[in-house]
Amino acid sequence: MKAPTVHLRFLPAALPEGAENLRTDVRELLEETRAGGIWLPDGLSWWGRNPALSRALGDAGFIGMTWPREYGGSERSYLERYVVTEELLAACAPTAFHWFADRQIGPSILRYGTEEQKQRFLPPIARGELSFAVGMSEPDSGSDLASIRTRAERVDGGWRLNGSKIWTSYAHEAEYCVALVRTEPKSDQRHAGMSQVIIDLKNSDGITVRPIIDLPGRHDFNEVFFEDTFVPDDCLLGNSGDGWAQVTSELAYERSGPERFLTNFHLLRALVDVLDGSASSAARSEVGLLVSRLWALRAASVSVAAALEAGETPNVESALVKDLGTNFQQEVPEIVRRVVADEEVSDQAVLDILRQVILAAPSYTIQGGATEILRGIVARGLRLR
Repeated sequence: MKAPTVHLRFLPAALPEGAENLRTDVRELLEETRAGGIWLPDGLSWWGRNPALSRALGDAGFIGMTWPREYGGSERSYLERYVVTEELLAACAPTAFHWFADRQIGPSILRYGTEEQKQRFLPPIARGELSFAVGMSEPDSGSDLASIRTRAERVDGGWRLNGSKIWTSYAHEAEYCVALVRTEPKSDQRHAGMSQVIIDLKNSDGITVRPIIDLPGRHDFNEVFFEDTFVPDDCLLGNSGDGWAQVTSELAYERSGPERFLTNFHLLRALVDVLDGSASSAARSEVGLLVSRLWALRAASVSVAAALEAGETPNVESALVKDLGTNFQQEVPEIVRRVVADEEVSDQAVLDILRQVILAAPSYTIQGGATEILRGIVARGLRLR
C-alpha cells in the first residue's frame, strides 16, 4: 500500500498591522542606547552579550513579548516578536544575555511549568535580568539527543545529577540551565525516560564549567560537568518522563527564527554599501542571488512564526528553515570573498567583517541541530524514510 503524500505547510503569512511602527520603536531604542554608550555593534549579532542592553529592551517590553502580562509579558503576537527580532539582528545588537531565555526557555516554562515556576522565572526574564543556558548536547552523542547519558536519580526532596553537557552556550555566565536528563533507565523506547530540570548554576554544588574556545578565539561554548548535583523537586520542568516531547516542541522555536539566516546580514549589507554603479554585472548577479535567497528564507520563516502563533508545532518546517539557513549563511562569506576579490574592494570595514564571519561560519552546521539530523527530521516528516 502506497504511503499517503505529506506536504510541507509553508502557508503565506503577512506581518501584522502596525509592524512598521514597531520597527520604528525598536530602531529608536537601539539608536538611543547606542548613542548613550550602552552598546556598540561588534559583529557578533545575537552571540554578543550585553546585560545593560537586555535590561533596556526588557524595560521597553521587547522581551517575553508573547507572554501573559501576569508573567511580565506584553501579550503581543509571535509575528510582532518576529519584527523585533529582525530589527535586533539587522542592527547586529548584542542580545545573547536574554536570547535563549526569551526564545525557548520562557515559552517552555510557560507551557509546561508550574505556577510557582512561572512566577519565579518569567518576570525577571522579561525584565532582562535573568540569563539561561540550554543543556542538551553531550560528549560522544553528537546531535542524537536520544542517546544522552546524564542521569537524574530520585533522592529525598529532589534529584541527584551526574553526567555532562557540551556546547553549552554561556554556561559560565548564565544563572540557570535547563537540561535534558535521564530520569529512568534506557528501554526499547529510545525517547522514553527523559525529563527536563532547571539547574541553578551559581548556587548548586558539584558543577564544573570548562571553557571551549572557538576558532575566532571566543569563549561562548562550555562543557558542564555534574557530580552529585542536587536539583530540588520544584525545579523539575513538566512531568517526569515527558522530556523528549518538551524538547521537540522547544526546538521549533530555536530552529526557525530569523537568526538562522540573518546572522551574517551585516556582511551582506556592508558589501552592498561599498559597491557602486561601477560594479560588474557578475557582482550584481551574485549579490542579487543572495538577496533573493534571503527573501525566500524570510518568507518561510515568517510562515513558521505564523504557525507558532496559531498554536501549531511545525517541527519539520522549522528544521528545513534551519538547514537551508545554514547553507545560506555559510555561502554568504564565500560569495562575498569572491566578489571582494573580483571587484578589488579595499574597504577595511568590509574586510574585517569578512574575516570574522569566515572564522565563525563552520559552527553554523551544529547550532540548533546538525545538518544530518535536521535532514533526517525532514525526511521522516515527509515519510521518505
